[in-house]
Amino acid sequence: MEDEKKEVISKNFIEREIDKDLAEGVYDTVVTRFPPEPNGYLHIGHAKSIILNYGLAQEYNGEFHMRFDDTNPTKEKVEFVDSIKEDIAWLGADWKDHLYFASDYFDQMYEAAVNLIKAGKAYASDLTPEEIREYRGTLTEPGKDDPNRNRPVEESLQIFTDMRDGKYEDGTMVIRAKIDMSSPNINMRDPIIYRVAHMSHHRTGDKWCIYPMYDFAHPIEDAIEGITHSICTLEFEDHRPVYDWVVNNVDMFDKKPRQIEFAKMYLTNVVTGKRYIKKLVEDGIVDGWDDPRLVSIAGLRRRGYTPEAIRNFVELSGISKANSSSDYAMLEYCIREDLKKKAPRVMAVLDPIKVVIDNYPEGQVEYLDAPNNMENEELGSRQVPFSREIYIDRDDFMEEPPRKYFRMFPGNEVRLMNAYFVTCNSFEKDAEGNITEIHCTYDPETRGGDSPDGRKVKGTIHWVNCDTAVEATVRLYENLVDEEKGVYNEDGSVNVNPNSLVEKKAYIEPSVKGSQAYDSFQFVRQGFFCVDSKDSSDEHLVFNRIVSLKSSFKLPKND
Repeated sequence: MEDEKKEVISKNFIEREIDKDLAEGVYDTVVTRFPPEPNGYLHIGHAKSIILNYGLAQEYNGEFHMRFDDTNPTKEKVEFVDSIKEDIAWLGADWKDHLYFASDYFDQMYEAAVNLIKAGKAYASDLTPEEIREYRGTLTEPGKDDPNRNRPVEESLQIFTDMRDGKYEDGTMVIRAKIDMSSPNINMRDPIIYRVAHMSHHRTGDKWCIYPMYDFAHPIEDAIEGITHSICTLEFEDHRPVYDWVVNNVDMFDKKPRQIEFAKMYLTNVVTGKRYIKKLVEDGIVDGWDDPRLVSIAGLRRRGYTPEAIRNFVELSGISKANSSSDYAMLEYCIREDLKKKAPRVMAVLDPIKVVIDNYPEGQVEYLDAPNNMENEELGSRQVPFSREIYIDRDDFMEEPPRKYFRMFPGNEVRLMNAYFVTCNSFEKDAEGNITEIHCTYDPETRGGDSPDGRKVKGTIHWVNCDTAVEATVRLYENLVDEEKGVYNEDGSVNVNPNSLVEKKAYIEPSVKGSQAYDSFQFVRQGFFCVDSKDSSDEHLVFNRIVSLKSSFKLPKND
């Protein structure tokens, strides 16, 4: 009994509504859909809708439909269709054989509009867009009847036929639903359901020069496909009466879909608006829609985020009716949690100084055993080459260290990770005063990083063998947005952080040779990195830093 109570409490409001519909026999099964317009790339906000709709279909052993809402040819491209399909499949949402396009239903939508006109529920109007706005009224004042509102049915039917046959120019004639010009909901004041648009469509070509409006097309698409629960974001709540009006007045469907709204996912200090990203791409500020600094799904994938991390992030963000923002740090938390037991650990030096171990035999190379992941023994170990000359990071040496600095400095003994104790004896500088080379001696009795006499060292540093190191490019990312100035300027442009991308030449241990796109690693003390899918090659590896190793973010405690 207690377990049942917990299960009910844990369900979100959408699940509770679905349970009620099934219990009352409103629907026999559950059919959901994700219906993006193919006019751009998907972003993290879309991931919430994809995961929610697919998850509900899975939970209730129902169907999940993938449908492109391609009713506006102006901005739609096959490129976007392909990218969206790739993103959704990558997130793990399997539409199986349920792939549809709104354009599949253009004939039925036309027939539905004809039937509404015949029933006296729609009419042809020649008001200009400006006049339609004027007649519509305001949020506090009712609208006025369109002078065409009582146009004879036969006349409206003929005009609609002429619209279809290309006899009207763009913007000169529309079909409006006849609902209620005095409705307190401005969306119900005789909305436009069809407009003239002489545009070539990416699937239907030039067959049509009239296209349905979204508020008319979407409920028809849902009804045709047998969608039971049309789960959409909160901005469509005011449009729900129009949705219901269409499915109730277009007398073509046995089962009526039900629209339920949930709050969008908002992320702090990120750019998600398509027009802003488009401008960043066009201005060359980012490297396309899949730039790893963007929160497009393609960008997150290229950065090295995993579907598991994004699904966990959506789950932690929750499903509610109240708009709220999630911290980007929580997304970073999710990818750390996902990778910490998956990603092999390797040593990489991003700002190298050469270290010469003067008492190590010249020409000798030995291979030291190193665990691949300290938190997951199942990943095994690897052999790391070691010889007389190695690289360490510049940050791991100081000529005059402050108090409690335990890494390398003159006279100090440190541990080389998985290798030996070494003591710094001297160093060399160039004409500008930059340290160019460090000279050390090692204790051959400390192989593996332990001393047989029990002496302790406080500092452990990572390193890479010079002769076998793989030279690679690493990209270090910060937020694309300058957080101190806010996301947008007054003119609508983005406040770009000038340090959002820093490239460095790095030296990495040879175990990364042969790495493929999207392979992820933990670079010791540097963070989690992923092989770039666009610029990396067998000849020269390029790594994107997914996320640093530490964060101050803490999951909120449950009450």
